[in-house]
Amino acid sequence: MIRFDNVSKRYLTGLDALAEVSFEIEAGEMAFVTGHSGAGKSTLLKLVSLAERPTRGHVTVNERELARVRRRGIPQHRRGIGMVFQDHRLLTDRSVFDNVALPLLIAGTSRAEIAKRVRAALDKVGLLAREKAAPLALSTGEQQRVGIARAIVAKPPLIIADEPTGNLDPQLSLEIMNLFAEFGAVGTTVLIASHDLLLLKRMQKRVLVLDHGRLVDDYRPVRAA
Repeated sequence: MIRFDNVSKRYLTGLDALAEVSFEIEAGEMAFVTGHSGAGKSTLLKLVSLAERPTRGHVTVNERELARVRRRGIPQHRRGIGMVFQDHRLLTDRSVFDNVALPLLIAGTSRAEIAKRVRAALDKVGLLAREKAAPLALSTGEQQRVGIARAIVAKPPLIIADEPTGNLDPQLSLEIMNLFAEFGAVGTTVLIASHDLLLLKRMQKRVLVLDHGRLVDDYRPVRAA
């Protein structure tokens, strides 16, 4: 599903955000990428979503070499990715329902199908009763769950999340991570950037560790026999 082959990223400022990073994540796998602030976690996710392009090396997503995707093809590429952000990025002038419906509206989905999928996604994250609410009327945890519902509503094969629990307390953080794990359990590939090492240890999933842009560890938990 995701493959990095000797990928490096240098910004115009001269910052080397990633250096010769190589790894592969299989379809349906859930994995985390961690490291210190500035280690390259966000840059790695940006390369997957084509918000940035590598300076060297090759990034492949769903068997597509991203260097071959031209600018006009980026929106189509992103339709196959559910993206979750730490700051939610909800539209405050629209209801919870309308926020979650946005990817389907962009894709030209019928109104009846939108209603069906949005309510199914909100039910999945436990917010079906709040579909008419304004985002600002929700708690921080509820806002994050709306962001997750928006990411999954179009049933993308891949979900990426950048510090999705950074503003949440430990219990809410665990609940959010368990939601992501449920998606992984039904075949969705999930890649999450997080600095919360204690939480990652509890999740018992694969962890890629970055240090100053280099992949220094690729930890895979040992499963009991």
